Amino acid sequence: MPIKKIAVIAIIAAAIAAWFHFGLGSYLQFDTLQQRVGEPRAWYADNPALAGLLYFALYVAVTALSVPGAAVMTLAGGALFGFWYALLLVSFASSIGATLAFLVSRLLLRDWVQDKFGRQLRAVNTGFEKEGAFYLFSLRLVPIFPFFIINLLMGLLPIRAWRYYWVSQLGMLPATAAYVNAGTRLGELESAAGIISPGLLLSFVLLAIFPLLAKWLLAYIKARRVLAPFRRPRRFDTNVIVIGAGSAGLVAALIAATVKAKVTLVERHKMGGDCLNTGCVPSKALIRSARIADYARRAPEFGLEPMAVKVNFRQVMERVQAVVKTIEPHDSVERFTSLGVDCMQGDARILSPWEVAVDGRTLTARSIIIASGARPRVPAIPGLDTLDYLTSDTVWELREAPAHLLVVGGGPIGCELAQAFARLGTRVTLVTHAARILPREDTEVSDLLSAALESQGMTVHTGYEPLRFGRDGQAQCATFNTAGGSEELVFDRVLLAVGRHANVEGLGLEALGIPLTATGTVGVDDYLRTPVPTIYACGDVAGPYLFTHMASHQAWYAGVNALFGRFRKFKVDYSIVPWATFTDPEVARVGLNEQEARERNIPFEVTRYNIDDLDRAIADGEAHGFIKVLTAPGGDRILGATIVGYHAAELLPEFVLAMKHGLGLGKIMATIHVYPTLGETNRFLASEWRKARRPERLLGWLERYHRWCRS
Repeated sequence: MPIKKIAVIAIIAAAIAAWFHFGLGSYLQFDTLQQRVGEPRAWYADNPALAGLLYFALYVAVTALSVPGAAVMTLAGGALFGFWYALLLVSFASSIGATLAFLVSRLLLRDWVQDKFGRQLRAVNTGFEKEGAFYLFSLRLVPIFPFFIINLLMGLLPIRAWRYYWVSQLGMLPATAAYVNAGTRLGELESAAGIISPGLLLSFVLLAIFPLLAKWLLAYIKARRVLAPFRRPRRFDTNVIVIGAGSAGLVAALIAATVKAKVTLVERHKMGGDCLNTGCVPSKALIRSARIADYARRAPEFGLEPMAVKVNFRQVMERVQAVVKTIEPHDSVERFTSLGVDCMQGDARILSPWEVAVDGRTLTARSIIIASGARPRVPAIPGLDTLDYLTSDTVWELREAPAHLLVVGGGPIGCELAQAFARLGTRVTLVTHAARILPREDTEVSDLLSAALESQGMTVHTGYEPLRFGRDGQAQCATFNTAGGSEELVFDRVLLAVGRHANVEGLGLEALGIPLTATGTVGVDDYLRTPVPTIYACGDVAGPYLFTHMASHQAWYAGVNALFGRFRKFKVDYSIVPWATFTDPEVARVGLNEQEARERNIPFEVTRYNIDDLDRAIADGEAHGFIKVLTAPGGDRILGATIVGYHAAELLPEFVLAMKHGLGLGKIMATIHVYPTLGETNRFLASEWRKARRPERLLGWLERYHRWCRS
């Protein structure tokens, strides 16, 4: 324990011990005050400044130590000094003492409480970072809440000390005035409890509620001001209109239909969005074919005769489309119509907070949800428009494999498609302007995957900033700025995988005053509501996580808030967000990694298990990779998990579940896992955590005990 904490504890302990040893509390009883208040009045008359100073110091000490007596001291102040002088002394002394108690709580308890209960307090912390002063002010206005408890609790939460002081100064003033005024009439009181009558207490409660009502009223006025320029329909065609039938739009529409609301779903292209048609589904089908080709080349590893692998690229791509066709009915117009969703084909444009035009027809709804998704970003690089470049949207049109494919972008999409094409026989060069591929992951993850890609015949260039593209006869070429100067690469086709751009064009957002964020997504609040209170956004068009599972997650909040927000709104939960990159080896993560924890100054401990020691991985010929888990110091609470290896994405959900429901590594270790499975990796990781914390001294005594038993 730090020296300053020990010193503070010692000082507080000594002060409290002296308080009780000398019986100082007896002087702060209401009966004693009434009987003896006349004694110091004469001395105060002769020494007003000194009396005020001593009173002020004692009051600060009483409130800072959180001992009983502050209320009686306030009465004494009114009786001794009169209303205005006492109000001045008590107001500042109580606020300073409260702040000292707040700081002591922060110094001694906050780190321990946040480490122990950080997950449960995450929502509270977030709320206090934004509106802590508002909540504190409301609590201070109501004297029914013991102020010393408020001091101790607030020290555990993220509010600055200076803000805590001045908000307390203002918030406690009405109750302080009431007590000081009562002190001036001390002889008329029968007990301290008589100070706060039911009527006065109700007044304080109403005073505390007033800021809440004012906040609601301001929000209502702001909303009315936004809606005022538009004419509200008398009746609505539907309860909610959802724009976009990708993952977010489909889930939002389904939620509305499930609760028997009338919902209209508008899609201008294909049902299922990019996930079904150009993203998750086709890419995983392609990766599967590529992996089978790789397994065939590895036949001798499994005791089989070498196989000549001949890739029929056209058939591979036809299989990809067949997989899409097989899954397509899940997201079809027919299915959603049968579930109660009114599906429309066309371009949607929002005309007002309640109106959407779809190819000339105007529909009205109480709420509108924008779920228009995103598309591959095409950077403005000179000469790029002269090439027939590919993106993750258009690559599926290929029926002939390029001889040499240049992949620009080292994120998940670039890495997945680059490796798949390389395994299908294409020469692949991957370039990225970043210092490493998968820059959001830990360095060792990037290094391991980069080595794996290069071992499979790919060329990986990092720190390559594209300057221009062009043609050299029939060949295509690109010039890059690198650490060693400029480099030129020649290739047959180029695939751009440099991020995604939200589909916000043509929706009419500018006319409605709906802003975009710095990343080009629709600006929404914690409830996924835009500044126009009837319009919500979710999925890739809203960000910040461009994952299909996050789009579905957001859609629940957007759908429920759009339908029932007038009664209760739900803040979208981003506390536990998992994702995976489906390369070989796979990379899967949830929560913090080491890189993020260090950047955010979050203390952590690391436990690691290498998968090359796992029986099932050895039997499957996939004994490579690792699992790494970050835990809070001194405990088994999981802060984050990173898995790199065979089927890493399938191993991750156990950690997602544990983090979501507050289960630590001890619970995972105590859970039976089937042998031999890859899932045992998680239990072995938990066992490594336990081994590193073995009670060595106790084990030494047990060794002596067993030796004695043998004698």
